[in-house]
Amino acid sequence: MNEALPPTRRPGIRSAMFVDFDNVFTGLQAIDPLAAKRFAEDPKHWADALSAGGSGEGTRRFLIRNCYLNPMVYSKYRPYWTRAGFRVIDCPSLTQRGKSSTDINLVLDAMDALSGSVGIEEFFIASADADFTSLIQRFRAADRMTTVIAAGAVAFAYREMADHVVESHDFVSILTGSTSEPVRALAPANQREVAGPAKAKTKTVPPGVREVLEFVRTAPGPVVGAMVAHRALAADPSLKTDWGGYGKFGTWVSQIGNDLEYSALQGGWVWDAKRFSSEDLPAPVETQPGVEEQVARVTDIPALSAAQFRQIFQAMAARLREHPANRTELSRQVRDDCVSAGEPVSRNAVSFVLQGLGYANFQLTDEATASELAAAWTRYVEELCRVALLEFDAGEQLAVRRWASGGLLDQ
Repeated sequence: MNEALPPTRRPGIRSAMFVDFDNVFTGLQAIDPLAAKRFAEDPKHWADALSAGGSGEGTRRFLIRNCYLNPMVYSKYRPYWTRAGFRVIDCPSLTQRGKSSTDINLVLDAMDALSGSVGIEEFFIASADADFTSLIQRFRAADRMTTVIAAGAVAFAYREMADHVVESHDFVSILTGSTSEPVRALAPANQREVAGPAKAKTKTVPPGVREVLEFVRTAPGPVVGAMVAHRALAADPSLKTDWGGYGKFGTWVSQIGNDLEYSALQGGWVWDAKRFSSEDLPAPVETQPGVEEQVARVTDIPALSAAQFRQIFQAMAARLREHPANRTELSRQVRDDCVSAGEPVSRNAVSFVLQGLGYANFQLTDEATASELAAAWTRYVEELCRVALLEFDAGEQLAVRRWASGGLLDQ
């Protein structure tokens, strides 16, 4: 009668969540203040959305939920996180410049979890801070799955080390409830080959294909291949390995059919053949030689043309005049407007610009003009160049200024 019950293995991937509150909250405020408020005051909502990554073994169990925040600034949000089951670690400023102790505390706790006896299978790092790149490398070397939640621009190396990145606009969609699709959990390493075929039998249309079809069929014109690839990978991270056995994105998207057409010209384009043809593709965009290319490579600024930056600022100013308080859909609307104007850009590029405007303390109001937006963004670009120790002569400085502003500051 008193025999102990045998231990059981509860379903779900054993996961750990480490949240750099200051970094994420600040990034979200620059993108969407309402989403930032939801992040800070209702962590259970988005944590549950991440837990519901699928069914059965595809769900997550967050055995560790840690939140690191500066109590001198954000103490009022502590009750929301403790109530949601998070362990809140105070990380006050330790230097005269205001640098908090979040980084060291987060890294120490994460390394303890990595070497612990529980066997964490998936690590979530909620921060766009590239200082955590080495930590992600440690997870990867130990054959653990890693997911980065970014609210802002993410350095290329940091992004590439992670198995999956929840982009800014996707995270905002989770926070605001504008997406019904949860962030899928990757199968544990020892189950990946088995889990894949089993899912294929139960789904008539793979999630990546379904997402691409819905996205392209509702787009206002041909869509840049990189944008389509991003949506496919977000819906089905398993495609990241070898695109479902097809090796590369172009081959994979070409075999989908269903009136989807693909062209490798100009970096790749996808369109709905029922509404568009190859004649609807925009004219080739001139490449940016010299100093502009160097700046984009070193600072991770989107490698757009001056014409594309100009179109972003013009579309953003127009949208702000229509709906000055609507930040949630601003990046999507500006992206769509640029595609319609024949200067296609990705939503990530628009989000990067919005993030830069936030760091430049520019207020997005209905009175903002394209020139004012361009000036604030250019100041941010120049600051990134300064921090990166890029040295230019007067002519190169002028070239960077004209490129970043889209020529709007010359008028």
